[in-house]
Amino acid sequence: MKNTFKIILSYLLITFNTYVLADQNSSTNILKVGVLAPLSGEFKTLGETILYSINLALHDIGNNAVKIYPKDSGSDKKKIIQACKEFQEEGIKIIIGPADSQFQEELKNFDDLIFLSLSNMDSNIKDNIVMVGINLESQLLAIKKFINKKKKKKTVILYPDNEFAKYVEKNIKLINFGNSRLFKYSKDPKVLTGQIEKLTNYKKRKTNLNDRIKKLEKSEDIRDVRELDELKQKYTLGKINFDSVIIIDFDNGLKSILASLAYTDVSEQEILIITANQWFDDSILSETSIKNFYFPSINLKNLKNFNQRFLEAYKYKPNAITILAYDSIGLIYYFWKNNIKINSAKDFNFKKEIKGKIGNFKISDNKVIQKLKIYKLEDGSFIENKF
Repeated sequence: MKNTFKIILSYLLITFNTYVLADQNSSTNILKVGVLAPLSGEFKTLGETILYSINLALHDIGNNAVKIYPKDSGSDKKKIIQACKEFQEEGIKIIIGPADSQFQEELKNFDDLIFLSLSNMDSNIKDNIVMVGINLESQLLAIKKFINKKKKKKTVILYPDNEFAKYVEKNIKLINFGNSRLFKYSKDPKVLTGQIEKLTNYKKRKTNLNDRIKKLEKSEDIRDVRELDELKQKYTLGKINFDSVIIIDFDNGLKSILASLAYTDVSEQEILIITANQWFDDSILSETSIKNFYFPSINLKNLKNFNQRFLEAYKYKPNAITILAYDSIGLIYYFWKNNIKINSAKDFNFKKEIKGKIGNFKISDNKVIQKLKIYKLEDGSFIENKF
């Protein structure tokens, strides 16, 4: 396994340009950046893609003084610990990675190192870790602003009953949505359908429709005949007791909720439907009955340009989160270029808004907040909503 890893890492470094190769004989006036990524095991493709993304950033920076030192995080704590010890020995203080948050306790033990994790599990700077992923707090802030702009007064926040439920609830408490209520649902499709029926008062609205149709069928009044024709095109009759819904779920979970809302006759023309960031998932275009909804996200134009550049350079489409690695190297370089000393993670606090590929973001008061745009899925396309 060690030999296989060495072959993979050597191949990656050979294919990179001269900016990437860490020259041990070069001047001490260089920026050393460690990269902790899964270069072996189940997620090795992600690790390779992270390195390639950093390479694109180094091309754009165009400064030979920037050197990266990649190490394999694998998927176990032993490799993480060994890699961190090697970073210490090599005098590397700032590290991009790891890609997730499950090894936080191990990272905290290396308090002389600073990690820019690609995880999104916390907006707060914790000890020596800055999580640069698109965190839920940033998403909810963008959603709240959008809901207020749309003048919605009754919001339901839907989220799954799983291991992340407390994390979701903690973030919701940070944002005051005013007149809103929480609704935690089951991941079991059979239970979920009944829960959404209850939420939307579906059975009562269905009964209302059937009763009204029966009554109108007995009338010959021209107005009743017209109303009858209209009602026969509907599935339910009656108002839903909320005017907007936020769905904090992803992938198949999100698709299940959208399908349940469509089944219970929740119309996107009447109810404002907003989801958490789903990274412009193309599969959702064809797998949901609801064709119009909104979501906060990073800059779509920049993401498309980044993906195209990556595809042209490396002949495959990158994982969505690797654009964060591109921005991370740019952030580190900005501080170094402007002689801003980074002795701890808290030194990344910066009063000014920072412009990255993902869009603008700010690190202040020990918190990372991204300024996200609102996009709309409309008629099979993703469209920026300008408000």
